[in-house]
Order: sequence, then structure tokens, then C-alpha cells
Amino acid sequence: MVKRIMGSAVRALLMAIMMAIPSLVLPDTSSDAAQLAALVALVAAVVTFSEYFSEYPTFLEFRNAPPFNRLRFLALFFCLLFASILVASETRHADLPPILLERLATGAHAVLDVPFSPVRLMSIALAEAPGWFDPVGATRIASLLLTVTMIAFLLFWIHARFIFWPIRKRAFNFWINLPLFDPTSGRDVLYRLKRDAHFNLALGFLLPFLIPALLRFWIKTFDASLLATSETLIWVLCAWAFLPLTLMMRGVALFRVAALIEEKRRRAYAQDDDLQMV
Repeated sequence: MVKRIMGSAVRALLMAIMMAIPSLVLPDTSSDAAQLAALVALVAAVVTFSEYFSEYPTFLEFRNAPPFNRLRFLALFFCLLFASILVASETRHADLPPILLERLATGAHAVLDVPFSPVRLMSIALAEAPGWFDPVGATRIASLLLTVTMIAFLLFWIHARFIFWPIRKRAFNFWINLPLFDPTSGRDVLYRLKRDAHFNLALGFLLPFLIPALLRFWIKTFDASLLATSETLIWVLCAWAFLPLTLMMRGVALFRVAALIEEKRRRAYAQDDDLQMV
């Protein structure tokens, strides 16, 4: 019980810190934005604590199948931190860390800004923003964030493919790790797992291309002055990079769970055949 409370409290604290990163790093954060960030951080901390403290799952998937949620947290944490530092460095003279990040962002932008790439589409969408907006700097930040999420996805794919995730250290509990998935309803569970995995992978691949189109439509149709706030720009770019990562990681995870169930069925059928032969 004590271990569960401590673990839940640490996770809640880390979640609150992550949600408050833009307000903590940016030098020109208003009092209203700081209060809103504190409220969001508090809500995130309470939800995280209740989720991990509860013995029974609610909505968080793969709760007991690390490093799924740990990689997602680290990816979003570094996206928010890097984006906040880079945005802050545009308004003041920074020291070595921002300069290093700017070099990394410039290198990522040079590699990823190719025709028909998500970064190129994001640069086209941001070019429609008002004149006071710096689309070049935002595109460099987007390139670095996309690089961070691509590294996180590659690490999870390697872990799932070659390190026997999620059964390397413990048995996989289907109900705890997939609380919103009902294996008894609908068609065969293998068919539904593979269908959902294909859908998540396809949507995760398409989102980096769809979000810039939606952003461009929003800039042309609605009030684009919201992008004038640094916090909004940071969250828009982080969402653009992080949402596809979440969907694609979930697709890989569901494929892995389907493979485990298929292997278990194969062994069970083989044992039944052996018993019938005896």
C-alpha cells in the first residue's frame, strides 16, 4: 500500500510539472495563463494519482506494461521542454542550452523539410498566420519535436519487437492493461485487435499531414490571434507531434497483444491435438 501511494504521488508530481513547463520556462507568462496552467496541472496530477492508486483500472491503457506510458510521458515532457526553451530563446538572449537546441532544431529542419513532408506542410500552414508570427522559427521547433517523437516510437518498436514486451518480466493482464476493450463483445478478439491496430497505425501516420491542413483552415476561417500567445503555439506544435506517436504506439502494442493471444491459442490447439492422439 505504501509503495503504491508513493509511486502514485511521484507520477502525479511529474505530471503536474510537465503540464506547467511552458508557464515555468516562458519569461512573459501572464498571471491568467499561469493560473490556468496551475489548474490544469492540478487536475492532471489528481487524475494521475487516482488512476495509479486505484487497484482497478479506469481508462488508462497499458498501466502495468512499461515502458509504454513512460515513453509517452518522456516524449511529451521533452517536447514541451524543448519547445518552451526555443520559444523563450526568441525573446531573450540565451546561454548554451538554448543555442544547442537551436542547432539541433536547425539540423532537424534541414533533414525533415523536404517536399510533401509533414514539416513542409506545417511550414505552409504557419505561413498563413499574421505578419507578426515567425513561421520559420515555429517550423524549426516542429522539426525538433517530430524528431523526438520519432525516436520515442523507434525505441518502443525495438522494445516490443526484440525484448519480448509486455511479458518479459511479468504476465500480461488483459483487463488491467486494456480496460476499455471488451473481449467478449463483437467478433473474435484477434480480429478486433488487429482491426484497431491497423486503424491506429493508419490514423497515426496520416495525422501529421492532416493537422497542418486543419490548422491552415482554422487560421483562414477563425481568429488567428490566438497563436500570438506562446503557450498556444507550444501546445499546438506538441499536439501535432505527440498525437501521432500515441496512436502509432498503441497500434504496435495491439499487434503485439494479438500476437501473444494467437501464440497462446496455437499452443492450446497443439496440446489438444496431442491429447486426442494419446
